[in-house]
Amino acid sequence: MANTFHNFDVAGFWEPSDYALKEYVGEPITDAAIAAVERELGFKLPASYVDLMRFQNGGIPRRTCYRTTERTTWAHDHIAITGIYSIGSNKSCSLCGTFGGSFWTDEWGYPPIGVYFADCPSAGHDMVCLDYRSCGPKGEPKVVHIDQEWDYKITLLANTFEEFIRGLEDDSAFDTDGE
Repeated sequence: MANTFHNFDVAGFWEPSDYALKEYVGEPITDAAIAAVERELGFKLPASYVDLMRFQNGGIPRRTCYRTTERTTWAHDHIAITGIYSIGSNKSCSLCGTFGGSFWTDEWGYPPIGVYFADCPSAGHDMVCLDYRSCGPKGEPKVVHIDQEWDYKITLLANTFEEFIRGLEDDSAFDTDGE
């Protein structure tokens, strides 16, 4: 991998599963495939996203929770993700696939602020997005959580994609009693 994810166990990041292979894990990516997806999306993907996808193109991470400083409809102190979308269009859960960005903005009314790259266990009622509002379509996006149940409330999660990935925690780190 390029200059991202130094001292990070990328080999241990992904949870192997048949479901991930069916829905998320795309073919190994090429520079041409990345360029095609970026053209279709209208956004340059962060180098750290591309680097992670070069190791495995999408899937379900072993650690799926991210700590928040404010409550969401999911929990008082974190969000959870189901999987991370592959670069391509051949899987349902790929950036340009059946459940890619245009699905969330056109069908569900999510704000068109960037690239929706991770779904959540709520079956569409919250999503995680690369937010390009402050950096433009070629800049380094922030990572935000968007809560459809709370009128598409946007909560900042991380300043970069790499920060988001490094910040994922196991659900055992959270007290989920009574949520």
